[in-house]
Amino acid sequence: MPKPKFYLTTPLYYVNDVPHIGHAYTTIAADALARYKRLAGFDVFLLTGTDEHGQKVLQSAREANLDPKELADRVVIVYERLWEKLSISYDDFIRTTEPRHERAVISLFNKLYANGDIYKGTYEGWYCTPCETFWSSSQLKVAKGKPRQGREARCPECGREVEEVAEESYFFKMSRYQDQLLEHIEANPDFIKPPSRRNEIVNFIKEGLRDISISRMAFTWGIPVPVDPAHVIYVWVDALTNYISAIGYSMDPEKFNKLWPADLHIIGKDIMKFHAIVWPTILMAAGLEPPQRIFGHGWWTAEGQKMSKSRGNVVDPNQVVEEFGVDAFRYFLLRDVPFGLDGDFSRDALIQRVNADLANDLGNLLNRTLHMVTRYFDGLVPGPAHEKEEDRDLQALPSEVLPEIDGYMENLEFSAALEVVWRLVRGTNKYLDSTKPWVIAKDMEKKPRLGTVLYNSLEALRIITLLIFPFMPNSAGRIWEQLGMPEDLERQSLVRAKEWGILSPGTKIGKIKPVFPKIE
Repeated sequence: MPKPKFYLTTPLYYVNDVPHIGHAYTTIAADALARYKRLAGFDVFLLTGTDEHGQKVLQSAREANLDPKELADRVVIVYERLWEKLSISYDDFIRTTEPRHERAVISLFNKLYANGDIYKGTYEGWYCTPCETFWSSSQLKVAKGKPRQGREARCPECGREVEEVAEESYFFKMSRYQDQLLEHIEANPDFIKPPSRRNEIVNFIKEGLRDISISRMAFTWGIPVPVDPAHVIYVWVDALTNYISAIGYSMDPEKFNKLWPADLHIIGKDIMKFHAIVWPTILMAAGLEPPQRIFGHGWWTAEGQKMSKSRGNVVDPNQVVEEFGVDAFRYFLLRDVPFGLDGDFSRDALIQRVNADLANDLGNLLNRTLHMVTRYFDGLVPGPAHEKEEDRDLQALPSEVLPEIDGYMENLEFSAALEVVWRLVRGTNKYLDSTKPWVIAKDMEKKPRLGTVLYNSLEALRIITLLIFPFMPNSAGRIWEQLGMPEDLERQSLVRAKEWGILSPGTKIGKIKPVFPKIE
């Protein structure tokens, strides 16, 4: 029987700058969910990549005295190295400068053009290059009582100066699909998450959708409009098409039909309108299903302040990983703040979280269990004997927490899922504290009881390791080795977390090494 598919994506990341904590956050979240779904038996396809066209990339290249493709090639390497460092298990990395992507973009444009959904006109208004976004005068931020002109006109998203433009352009008839989009949102409550984002999008649509400009003539760094090469396709239309170009749109129908529609787009809340309005209306116009779900997460501040280059407080994921380790970083990002809300990155908060949860709770549980197995059973997994009620209570705990974890992961409630996993961690620590195996060990006649207690603790650790693997794959791998498990952790199934008694008595445990050293 074939596995059910699960296709999820990150947004494409601009190559005009190096990756920061926001890029890492989105991608780590996507990776954790992808790993969990693989454990749950899904045929997962995780897509990430880079957005390499557009005016701001061109400007950054000129400032660096580089060709834009040369700039992109350099920055892509930075992303790929960071994703490797962060243990991102992506299945494809799409670049918008790839021929396969350009073919898909042109095919999609031609489809909309043939359907009568694209027409030529003139755009007069405002353009924010940093956001690559068109704005009407009524949407701009202005100083109170001042006219919307010159330096008084500001982007409502980033607050930076916008440019007044008047140029020939091709337009997409987005207004034609307003009612269809609203109907789709109302019929599919999970289409836009969390609910606060959904409400914002619905209110925006109800104000009335306008046709949007989907080409530029001011520069040439982009994919040429097939019916008029003097224009290049608007960078957002170009970028959004990656979600179908990477899976074979117009080129590999078998792969495309298997994977589309995407099950989930994970994005930052700042690009919600492009994903929840522009993208689904383009898909509707092309006769394609919209994605199943779009989730817009929150932003990060640093030590209570908005991050900016001028403040010098932009959090570099590479530096955090070098200082604290990759899994500490991954765990903190997904545990400390409910996914969807804004969060604050603080070194002190990260240290406190790592020391309390990882070093004290899980690390202590692992170390004392393994050391007792080494001391009292020569490093061999003991066999369980007669069970008591306290043993059965511990054995029942995984079955209690697993449905909760599954529900939280389905809703991208990573923090809540980890809190439930820690209920099992704390429950196992409580079990050890109440059974006191170090006291039992003083009476050799009670060795069968000692073996039972330590076996149960090891089994609980095996299940915990499976459950933390999506969040902390490297640490989980090290624990797995220390438990003496011969199977490949990557190929395990969550079904094995529901089964008690998988560990084979007599198995030699691995060399004991601290997995979560305390940060002083």
